[in-house]
Amino acid sequence: MHKASAYPAMTATSGVTVPEQPGAAAAKALGPVRGAALGPAPVVRDLRDRAGRAPRQLCFGAGDVVVVSGLPGSGKTTLIDRVVASPRFDSQDARDRWARRMPGFLPYALYRPLVRLAHYTGLRRALRSGASVVVHDCGTQSWVRSWLAREARRRGRGLHLLLLDVDPDTALAGQRSRGRGVSRYAFARHRRAVGRLVRDAERGRIPAGCASAVLLDRDAADRLRGIGFGR
Repeated sequence: MHKASAYPAMTATSGVTVPEQPGAAAAKALGPVRGAALGPAPVVRDLRDRAGRAPRQLCFGAGDVVVVSGLPGSGKTTLIDRVVASPRFDSQDARDRWARRMPGFLPYALYRPLVRLAHYTGLRRALRSGASVVVHDCGTQSWVRSWLAREARRRGRGLHLLLLDVDPDTALAGQRSRGRGVSRYAFARHRRAVGRLVRDAERGRIPAGCASAVLLDRDAADRLRGIGFGR
C-alpha cells in the first residue's frame, strides 16, 4: 500500500493495474521500461514502492517530449541533470544565465520577462527541430503542457509526464539544501497543482494530450540512471 500522505485527500494505492482509457494506443509510443516486467505499455505506470526494484532506464520514442513535474525542491533538476543527455529545458537555467550578465543590484523581477522569453524561445526552437526534449515543469502551468502536447502531435510524436511524488517536508528540505525556495503561498499553489496531477494519475487520468504518465517516488527517482529515446 502506498502511503499517499504528500497531498490532501490522496487515498489511492500503488501497484494497481490502471485500466486503459480511450486513446490508450497512443501510449505505446513509450518504449519498454528496462529492468521491470510491466507487460504492454499502460497509460499510467506506477513505479513507487518498489523496495529498491524500480527500473534504472526509461525509454521513450524518438522525437517524444517528456515533462518532469513535481513540487519545488522535490528533485526535478537533480534528476534531469543526472539522467538526461538529450536537450533539456529548465527555466532556472535561463535565469542563471541572465543573472550572470546582470548587475547584482538589479532585482530579478525587472528582467523576468526577458528570462521567460529566452526560455520559451529556446524550447520552441528545439521542438520545431524534431529533437527529443525533456522539460522541467512546475506543475502549475497547464498551458505549457497543452502547448507541448500540440507540438508533439504536430510532428506525430507523444508527450509523456514524469511525476515526482515527494512529500512536502522532503520538498521543503530540498529547497533549503539548494538555498533557494518559494513563498508559502507559491508552495501551497504548487502543492495543489501537483497533488491534482498525482491523484488523477493514480486514478488512470492524465492531462489532455499526454500519451502516458509515470509516477516516481524518491527511491525510484534515485535508482533511475537514464532517460533515453529510441529510433
